[in-house]
Amino acid sequence: MCGITGWIDWDNDLEQERAILDAMVATLAARGPDASGTYVKPAVALGHRRLSVVDLVNGAQPMIRRRGDWNYVITYNGELYNTPELRQELEARGYHFTTSSDTEVLLTAYIEYGPACVEKLNGIFAFGIWDEQKEHLFLARDRIGVKPLFYAERGGRLLFGSELKALLANPLVQPEIDAAGLAEVFMIGPARTPGHGIFRDIYELKPGHSLLYNRNGTRIVQYWALHSKPHEDDFTQTVKTVRELLLDTAQRQLVADVPVCTFLSGGLDSSALTALAANTYRRDGLGQLHTYSVDYRDNEKFFQASSFQPNADAPWVKRMAEYFHTNHHEIILENQELAQSLPQAAVARDLPGMADIDTSLYLFSREIKKGATVALSGECADEVFGGYPWFYREEMINATTFPWAPRPEIRLDWLSPEFKARLNLSDYVKQRYSDALAEVPRLPGEAAGAARMREIFYLSLTRWMPTLLDRKDRMSMAFGLEVRVPYCDHRLVEYVWNVPWEMKNYQQREKGLLRYALTGILPDDVLWRKKSPYPKTHNPEYLNTVRKWALEVLDDTSSPLLPLIDAGKIKAIAQTDLAASNIPWFGQLMGGAQLFAYLVQADAWMRRYKVKIV
Repeated sequence: MCGITGWIDWDNDLEQERAILDAMVATLAARGPDASGTYVKPAVALGHRRLSVVDLVNGAQPMIRRRGDWNYVITYNGELYNTPELRQELEARGYHFTTSSDTEVLLTAYIEYGPACVEKLNGIFAFGIWDEQKEHLFLARDRIGVKPLFYAERGGRLLFGSELKALLANPLVQPEIDAAGLAEVFMIGPARTPGHGIFRDIYELKPGHSLLYNRNGTRIVQYWALHSKPHEDDFTQTVKTVRELLLDTAQRQLVADVPVCTFLSGGLDSSALTALAANTYRRDGLGQLHTYSVDYRDNEKFFQASSFQPNADAPWVKRMAEYFHTNHHEIILENQELAQSLPQAAVARDLPGMADIDTSLYLFSREIKKGATVALSGECADEVFGGYPWFYREEMINATTFPWAPRPEIRLDWLSPEFKARLNLSDYVKQRYSDALAEVPRLPGEAAGAARMREIFYLSLTRWMPTLLDRKDRMSMAFGLEVRVPYCDHRLVEYVWNVPWEMKNYQQREKGLLRYALTGILPDDVLWRKKSPYPKTHNPEYLNTVRKWALEVLDDTSSPLLPLIDAGKIKAIAQTDLAASNIPWFGQLMGGAQLFAYLVQADAWMRRYKVKIV
C-alpha cells in the first residue's frame, strides 16, 4: 500500500510550488514509510509515499513510462491480484516489462486501454495517471472502495490525496465545515454519505468511479455497479461457486514479498481466512503462518454474555491456533492506552470515528507491524452474506431509517438547541436514507419481503461497510500495515448480491450459506459458532477514564465542541452509575462509554484541524 497526492494547475507553474507538494506528501509518511517520491512539471505535481510489498527494489513511484513521444506518470496506492494474467495479456500485445511490480502493469494497462483499463483490474486501488499526450489527469478508485481517494477543485485547479490531511496541507484548501458537514459528523457518523468529504467542497471519489480532469473541466464516470438479476444456480451450485471464489481470492491475496499474517478473532470470518492461509502455507512449504488476536487487560473478569455477544473469543482463538498449528500472537491492550489513543485515532482517520473500536485496531496494528507488513482480515463478510442483527430483527428490518440506527432521534437529545435549529437534522438523515433507497438496483417482480432484504443488503454494502473499510485503512496504514480484505473481492460481492435470502440464511443461521461453503475447511464447532462482534473492552476502567475526560472537555470554556452539544444533558448522563451509563446512542451498537469517547475525539479533531464552522 502507499499514500498518493498531487494537483493540477493550468495557470501557475507548479515547479515553483515544490515545498507545498512536499508538505502534502509528508502528511502521508505513515502510509508509506519505505520511500518518498515526487514528479513536478509546470502544470502537474504528483507525490507518493511507498510501502514496499512487491518488487521491493524496482517499484518506486511516481513511475514514468514512455510510449512513442509521450510520458505517462502514475502515483498508485493498492494491490492488483490479477497481475500475472494482465501482464501476460499485455506481453502478448507487444509490451515488455522491466520490473515485477503491479505498478508497472497497471500503468501499461492504461497506456494500452486508456480509462477502460479499470474494467480489467481485480484488486484494491486508488491511483492517478498523468497522460502527457492528452494533457489530462485520470483518477480511479476500486469497485468496493477499499482504498480511499479525496479530491477538491479550486478554480482551474484539481487537488487529490489518499487522506483529507494531504489536501488540507495545501493553502488552497481550508478546514471549513458547513451545516451539512456537521450533520455528517454528528448525525450520520461514523458512517458517511458516499462521496461526501465532510469539509466544505471536498469530495471523495465514490467506489467504482473514475475521474478525468483536463482543461475543459471534470468528468466523472461510474464504471462498476451492482446489477440485480434472477439467480439461476441451485443451492448446491451456489455453495460450490462461493467456495471456489473464496479459495481463489484467498490464494491471490497471500502473494507478497514481505511477511503475511492473518487477524484471528475466533469468529467465522477470520477463522476461515486463517484456515485457507494455513493450508496454503503448509501445501507450498512456506513455513508456519503467523496469526494475531486482540483482547483487553482483565477483560475476562468483566465479560457478561448477551444475545449480541454470547461468549468470549479467547477460547475460540486458542482452538483455531492449535488446530491449524499457527504461530499465534495475543495482543493485550491496556485500557488507559485505549482511551489515551482517541486523539491519535481521530488524526489517523481525519475525523472522529468509532471510539474504542478505532483505537483498539490502531493499537493492534501498531503491534502487528512489529512482525508483519501484510495481513488478511475478515471484514465485510457480514455485509456480503448477512451477519448483522439488522438482517434478522424485525424492528430493524422494518425501520424507516438506516437499520443499524433505528432511533436517530437519540442523538438529538445531546446536541445543542442552536445546532439543531441551524439544520433540520432529522430531515437530513431522512433525505440521506431516501437517497440511498433510490439507488437500489431493483429486481422486477420481486416479492416485498425479498425486495426489502435487497434494500438492507444495499444499505449495508454502500453505507455501513465503507465505515469499516475507512477504519481498517486508516488505523492500519497509520503504521504502514497493509490489511487485505478477501471478502471484498468484487467477483464474490457480485455473485452473492443476487443469491436469494433463503440461501444466504441457510438453516436460519446468520451467514448460513458461507458456513455451508466452508464445510470441511473449519472444525464444525467453529463453523457453526454463533456470531460474535468485534471484541471490545468490558472493563469499567475504560468507561471511567473516558467519562472523566469528557467532563473535562465540557468544563473547558475554550472547547470548540461546546456550541454544538448540550453540555448539561451530557453531564446528567455522566452522573448515572456505570450500568446506566451504557445507554444506546448509535442505534443499538454503542453505549455511554462510546458517547464520551466520541466527544473526546470530536473535541480533539476540531482543535487539531482548526475546524472553522461556516
